[in-house]
Amino acid sequence: MSSFARTRGVVAWTAMIAAAWFPPPAAAHLVTTGLGPLYDGISHFFLSLDDALPVLAIAVLGGLQGAAGGRRVLFVLPVAWLAGGLAGYYSGGTDLAGPVAAVSALVLGVLVAADRKLPAALLPSLAVLLGLLHGWMNGTSIATTHRGGLALIGIAVSAFVAIALVAGGVVAMRAPWMRVAARVAGSWIAAVGLLQLGWFLRG
Repeated sequence: MSSFARTRGVVAWTAMIAAAWFPPPAAAHLVTTGLGPLYDGISHFFLSLDDALPVLAIAVLGGLQGAAGGRRVLFVLPVAWLAGGLAGYYSGGTDLAGPVAAVSALVLGVLVAADRKLPAALLPSLAVLLGLLHGWMNGTSIATTHRGGLALIGIAVSAFVAIALVAGGVVAMRAPWMRVAARVAGSWIAAVGLLQLGWFLRG
């Protein structure tokens, strides 16, 4: 393995562990940066536990399935996210941020922790479902707050970049302990999702 691949893997794993260990507060609505809707979307993705955590989980899951799995998630999820976002933006539908985000993190975290070979069609199907649901939530939130639709592009691009970094780092892993670390991270993500779901049901 080249030194560049090792460095990229270390950076991706450091970011993933930091995100799981020190999660940002959940935020259903877009952050206002003052730089315009595109940057609002970018900042929302990286500051929103509801969106970033499931994307982190499916990126790890895709990487664990190999380079082909990582590529499927990389190109399918952002497109589905943008499509779901546009549908939510123009429909003015119901925001389901609480339960959807929690279940997404819980299910994907469990799949990462299990580390089993998935059927070829299952991973892109999960990516499409995740993208459509979370995109829908973003779209309805943007429409409710009368923000510019460019925020959806910022979110989709941010998801693409995050998946590329994390999935690429996971694919580059060679040491067995790194795969174990990925499974542990998946269990943490599932635990956070379960906690989120508990808080939602309690309310």
